[in-house]
Amino acid sequence: MRILIAPDKFKGSLTAAQAASAIAEGALRVYPDAVATQFPVADGGEGTLEAAVAAGYEERLNAVVGPILAPVGAAWAIRKDAFGGATAVIETAQASGLAHMEPTPANALRAHSYGCGQLIAAALDAGATEIVLGVGGSAMSDGGSGALRALGLKPVDAAGNVVPLGGGSLVDVVDVDVSGLDPRLASVKFRIAVDVQNPLFGSEGAAHVFGPQKGADADAVELLDAGLRNWASVLGQATGRDVNVPGAGAAGGFPASFLAFSGATLEGGFALVAGLTGLAGQLAEADLVITGEGSMDSQSLTGKAPIALADAARERGIPVIVVAGRILVTPEDLAEHGVVAAAQLLDVASSPEDAVANAAKYLTWATSQVLEGA
Repeated sequence: MRILIAPDKFKGSLTAAQAASAIAEGALRVYPDAVATQFPVADGGEGTLEAAVAAGYEERLNAVVGPILAPVGAAWAIRKDAFGGATAVIETAQASGLAHMEPTPANALRAHSYGCGQLIAAALDAGATEIVLGVGGSAMSDGGSGALRALGLKPVDAAGNVVPLGGGSLVDVVDVDVSGLDPRLASVKFRIAVDVQNPLFGSEGAAHVFGPQKGADADAVELLDAGLRNWASVLGQATGRDVNVPGAGAAGGFPASFLAFSGATLEGGFALVAGLTGLAGQLAEADLVITGEGSMDSQSLTGKAPIALADAARERGIPVIVVAGRILVTPEDLAEHGVVAAAQLLDVASSPEDAVANAAKYLTWATSQVLEGA
């Protein structure tokens, strides 16, 4: 039997690679002669970099400016192709993530994406001809302006002064000086993994929907939204492009600046990462797929990596088993996506806290149990 073990991360407990290892141990207890291929998956957010490295991309580390100016170490990855090109994978959260910042109203206004721009510059210096950007877990609501600042753009106010970094300053921008903008932006292919359809600004935009998660109170949300609206206007005047499109509100509006100044495309996260990592080839050889994540809930059913993988397996007639930290959807919901059996860690742990603290052990146990009963 060939088993493809392809979980997403168990947030707060296990990385996707750690989860795959625990599941593999449980599967091999039941089927000791099986070929168990561990293949972490992601949907374009946090974990995308890990999936790329597991698939053979070379991991690199750069010191960059964090979302509120403190330096951070940020990983990214690159892989060269046979034609002289190279693909880089960058997570905005590595350089500009919420994990690097206390979510307060003041920080929500100050947070910026400058460090992510530094990673993009590093990738360009390394010869990247294609850059994949995963945009989950970000701290900023700056419309990607900070990243472009790191690449040479200068947003200026009415007095001709460069405005401070952060979404809270965008309302003061009247023009952009593009004379120092890195010319490589025009030739590199940007692919941005986006699974939300929120526009840049407005009641469903980046500030109103995602700002509170980053510490923004009501006043900060209004200021950030006004800034993003103004930024869209300035970008439109500079490039003639409308950046207030579905998906541009992801990661604090990060895609907007790249839609304006490059040929960036917005793509579904799971399909993009699956293509990068060669998941289709792994599926073609599998007799059984085991996947999972920390919380299998209604959001999972909207295209998150485990369910998207299950759909792909179902199309090929491959049965799927789900092992998750907790399962908040019905067996019927899962069956519609080709899932033939499922188990949750809460069924074998003594408490939710125990499940989190000892997730690897219980993931191994739960995998063995569900395979023995399947």
